[in-house]
Amino acid sequence: MTLLLPMTVASLVVSGMGVAILGSIKVPLARRLEIDEARVGGLVSVFGFVMIPVIFAAGFLTDLMGKQGVLMGGSVMMAASLVLLARSRVYWSAFTAVIISSAGWSALINVGNTLTPVAFPGSMAFAQNLGNVFFGAGAFLTPLVIAVLLRRASFTVALSTLAVIAAVPAALALGVDFAALASASSATASETATSPTGFGTLLGDPVMWLCGFTLFFYAPLEACTSAWATTYLGERGVAEGTAAKFLSAFWLTFMAARLVTAFTLPAGRETALICVMAVLCVCVLIGFVLSRSSTTATLMVVAAGLVFGPIFPTLVAVLFNHFEPSVRGRAIGLLFGIGGVGWTVGPMLLGAYASRTSVQRGFSVAVGSAVGLTVVALVLARLQ
Repeated sequence: MTLLLPMTVASLVVSGMGVAILGSIKVPLARRLEIDEARVGGLVSVFGFVMIPVIFAAGFLTDLMGKQGVLMGGSVMMAASLVLLARSRVYWSAFTAVIISSAGWSALINVGNTLTPVAFPGSMAFAQNLGNVFFGAGAFLTPLVIAVLLRRASFTVALSTLAVIAAVPAALALGVDFAALASASSATASETATSPTGFGTLLGDPVMWLCGFTLFFYAPLEACTSAWATTYLGERGVAEGTAAKFLSAFWLTFMAARLVTAFTLPAGRETALICVMAVLCVCVLIGFVLSRSSTTATLMVVAAGLVFGPIFPTLVAVLFNHFEPSVRGRAIGLLFGIGGVGWTVGPMLLGAYASRTSVQRGFSVAVGSAVGLTVVALVLARLQ
C-alpha cells in the first residue's frame, strides 16, 4: 500500500494532463497535419463526445471487474494515443489517437476519483478537494512542459516524452495490493452513505440526478472560461501576452481555492458551499458581460478561478457521501455522462452566439448556465 498515494497522485496529474494536451499542441499539430482551425476543433470536440459513453461504461468496469485493470488500461491507452499522435502525419490518424486518448482518460479519471478517499484519509470533501489540486496541477503544468519540450526537441520526441509520463500510473499500479485496497475502501465508507448497491437504485435516486444536473450546468462555466478567457480579455483591450498570464492566474486561483476548501470546509457543509459558490458564479459571470474596462475584466477572470475551483470536487464529495463504495464507479460514470452533455453543448452555444455578437456577450450563455446551477444546487441542498 506504500505506492497507493504516488499512484493516485500520478493518475490525477496524468488525467489533468489529458484534458490540456490538445489545447497545448493545436498550433504545431495543425501545421504538421496541414489542417485548418475547423478540423482542429473537430479533434477537440471528439474528445468530449467519446468521453460521455466511455466513462459511463468505465464505471461498471471499475465496480464489477476491479480498479487495477481499469486504471492500468486507461494509463496504457493514454500513453499509446500519445505515441500514435506523435507519429501522425494525416488527420484521420490523429483523429483515431484522440478517440483512444478520450477512452483512456475516461477510465483513468473514473478510477482516480474512487481511489481519492482512500489515498487522502479524512472527510470526503477534504479528500476530493485535495486530490483535485493534483488534477489541476496536471492541467496547469502541461502547456508549460510542452512549450519547453518543443523548444528543445521535435514534435515526435515531445509527445513521446509525455507518453512515458502517461504510463507511470500503470507502472505504479503493479506494486499496489488492490485486494487490500478494496477492504480499505469499504472501511472508509461514509457514515452518511444511505444508498444500497445496484445500478437500478442508482438510477432511481434523486440525489444522483441532482448531482448530475449540477455538473451539467457547472461544466460549461469551466469549459467556456478556460477556452475563451484570453479572447474575452483581448476584446477588453488586454494584450495577448498579458491575457495568457491572467489565464494562468485563473488556474492558480482555481487550484488555491480547492486547497483552501480541503482544509477549511466542515463536514456536512458541502451542499451549502456549492450553493454559495453557484450564486457567486452568477455574480462573476454577470461581471464578465457588463465589464467596461480591462481592469474589471481581468479581476473577473481571476475571481472566476476562486469561485469555480471548489464546486466539482465538493460535488463528488456529496455524491460519494451518499453512495456506498461498491457503486461509486458507476455513480461517477453517470455523473460525468450527464455532465458531459453540458460540457459539450454549453461551449457550442456560447461559440455560436459569440460569432454573431462578441465573446463578451457570448458569456450571457454562461450566466444562464450559472442560474441553472444555482437552482439545482438549492434543490440538492434541501434534499440532503
